[in-house]
Amino acid sequence: MMEKTTTHKIEWVFGYGSLIWDPGFTPTETAPAHLAGFARSFCLRSIEHRGTYETPGLVLGLDEDPMAACRGVALRIAPQDHDQVLAYLRARELVTEAYREEILPLTLEDGRQVMALAYVMRRDHWQYAGGMPDEEQIRIIAQAHGGRGPNADYLHNTASHLAQIGMADDDLDRLSQAVRALQDTLPET
Repeated sequence: MMEKTTTHKIEWVFGYGSLIWDPGFTPTETAPAHLAGFARSFCLRSIEHRGTYETPGLVLGLDEDPMAACRGVALRIAPQDHDQVLAYLRARELVTEAYREEILPLTLEDGRQVMALAYVMRRDHWQYAGGMPDEEQIRIIAQAHGGRGPNADYLHNTASHLAQIGMADDDLDRLSQAVRALQDTLPET
């Protein structure tokens, strides 16, 4: 069951992509976590961070899918940092309003159940790119570049950090290898 964010203090944030390796704040606790009903996928056209409006990149989003589950990291916010962290996350994640904030139930690796803030893809937003063929994803990610750097770095960092924390994602690893292979064939700019 999902609920919209409210003004109450948010204690946990769910990281499934770059929040895992670049949260932008210091969590008081991190824990491997499982979120049912959502898939991690390259379903968001990035026009700010990993692409431009003219040449969008692709970044990960939580795409609602009742048959899926996403493994990621729960990041606990220090109570005294709550307002600052929430403002930072909103500025980072809601820049184009392609995500919606939701409070979702996570199961932590140690069995605890917590409610966490998550940024979920809005399928009705023009930046939604769900279901894009792998070949097109590979081409876009290999070439796009935005305000936070090359799109490929985002993919490679996410795949490698998931592997480092024991959550290797076979789909991301395969995509990362394909992007590297394509980049090796492209002329240097």
